[in-house]
Amino acid sequence: MSDETDNAVDQESMADDWAAAMEEQTGAEEDTASADAQEAKPVDLDELNDETIPLGDPKLDVILDIPVTLSMEVGNTEIAIRNLLQLSQGSVVELDRIAGEPLDVKVNGTLIAHGEVVVLNDKYGIRLTDVISPQERIKRLR
Repeated sequence: MSDETDNAVDQESMADDWAAAMEEQTGAEEDTASADAQEAKPVDLDELNDETIPLGDPKLDVILDIPVTLSMEVGNTEIAIRNLLQLSQGSVVELDRIAGEPLDVKVNGTLIAHGEVVVLNDKYGIRLTDVISPQERIKRLR
C-alpha cells in the first residue's frame, strides 16, 4: 500500500513540476508568439504554385482536386495502456521533442516539411522552415 502511495505522490510531484515548466515555457512563447504574429503574413496560395509543372497537363488534372490531410506533429511518446487509462483532465504527457524544436508537417502521414507555430488573427498557423525535397520524399516512401 505504501508503494502505491509513494508512486501517487511521485506522480503528483512530477505533474506539478511539468505544470510549472509548461507555465514557464508558455510565458516565454507568448512573448515570442506575439512578436511572430506581428511579423507573420498570410501566404497567397497562388505564390506556392510550381510554374515548372504545367497545370493543364491532363495527367495531373485527375489528381489536383483530391483532398489530402495536412497535419502538424508536435511530438510523440510510447505509453503503457495502464498509464493511458490513468490519464485525466490536467494530466501532462511528456513528448520526445525538445521545447522549441521544429514541428513535423505531414501530408497523409508523410513528412513533407518542418515548421514553427505562429499565431495570426487569433488562429494558429505554421511557418515552414524546411521543406523536404521531392526526391527525398520519394526515397522515404520506398
